[in-house]
Amino acid sequence: MAAPLLSAAFCRVRGGRAFGTAAALCRRAAPLGPMPNEDIDVSNLEALEKYRSFTRYFRLAEKESRKPRWWKTYRQHTSPPAEPKTDISLPRDKLMRAKEIKERKRILKENRQNAEMERAARLRTVLIPLDEVRAEWEKTSGPFHKQRVAEHCGIFRDLFKGATFTPWVTLRVEYSQEDEHFVPVYYGNMVTPSEASSPPAVSYEADKGSLWTLLLTNPDGHLRDTDSEYLHWLVTNIPGNDIKLGKEICHYLRPFPAMGTGYHRFIFLLFKQDCPIDFSEDIRPMPCHSLKMRTFSTFDFYRKHEDAMTPAGLAFFQCQWDSSVTWVFHQLLNMREPVFEFVRPPVYHPPQLKFPRHQPLRYLDRYRDTEEPTYGIY
Repeated sequence: MAAPLLSAAFCRVRGGRAFGTAAALCRRAAPLGPMPNEDIDVSNLEALEKYRSFTRYFRLAEKESRKPRWWKTYRQHTSPPAEPKTDISLPRDKLMRAKEIKERKRILKENRQNAEMERAARLRTVLIPLDEVRAEWEKTSGPFHKQRVAEHCGIFRDLFKGATFTPWVTLRVEYSQEDEHFVPVYYGNMVTPSEASSPPAVSYEADKGSLWTLLLTNPDGHLRDTDSEYLHWLVTNIPGNDIKLGKEICHYLRPFPAMGTGYHRFIFLLFKQDCPIDFSEDIRPMPCHSLKMRTFSTFDFYRKHEDAMTPAGLAFFQCQWDSSVTWVFHQLLNMREPVFEFVRPPVYHPPQLKFPRHQPLRYLDRYRDTEEPTYGIY
């Protein structure tokens, strides 16, 4: 039966009618550059050089992976590299890093040759000087760790519109309490508004004759504009590290995160000045308890004085509402305390089916005419 059909089809073709197809043949474009392993002679694989060890193979593979390619890898397609950010930090001599590495290798060599330290480490009786370790961390890898924490918390994104800086100067901030204890400010730790009720003690290392500017801002607490901040403290033209001798442009205002707004970031920024700066346009009255006059923008403030000062230090804490915030709104700011609450939307149920299939036995509980929640409780 198949033979007559085939013969009939061939006869139609010979009669002038041809087969048609909807498939379009496309010509493959030439590559933009050399393809991988193009120079390898596949017909003679035995003549290729053998690696003999995984270490040599891995070293050559790493070297080849760093070479620029004309094609995009899968990782470049899925996670393209981020745009380069503007670095506004203080300049640092690169030779200092090489000197630190050389000094660290010398200390490691001395420790390996110290028999007493080796015996104490084996017996687990060696004492590590934590103060010296922290001081060494502050000078070496500490600034880079602080920069990564600040970038993770969105500080550079919200204050400097994406520009970043490395906090080379260690900024120490401590809030004194009535029981002679101190609440330190690190890099994102929790501090309550009652603990931060008075101006903190700020210290940092500074050369004689240098000028500094200290700033405390809250980018999360503005009640009307989400892109604005509230200025809590601003001291300028500080000689050396003596905060009391600086010019207080805006006096200290204790934190007042509104109820229901979660944790707020309170950020201390330290700027190094190249010369005395005139901050007459930024002066606030004394006392200043007006939120409109406290509205602030760190980015605009820095752009105005960027030719004469550079960010050098950073510290911040997180703070949420407590009972002392009510007193701040009523007594200092002279306004009603705002309270934010989450309004939970009603539970969505799809339209009821007259003949539901593959539904649980409690299906009808979704559509009962009662406020009592019955669906999902058993």
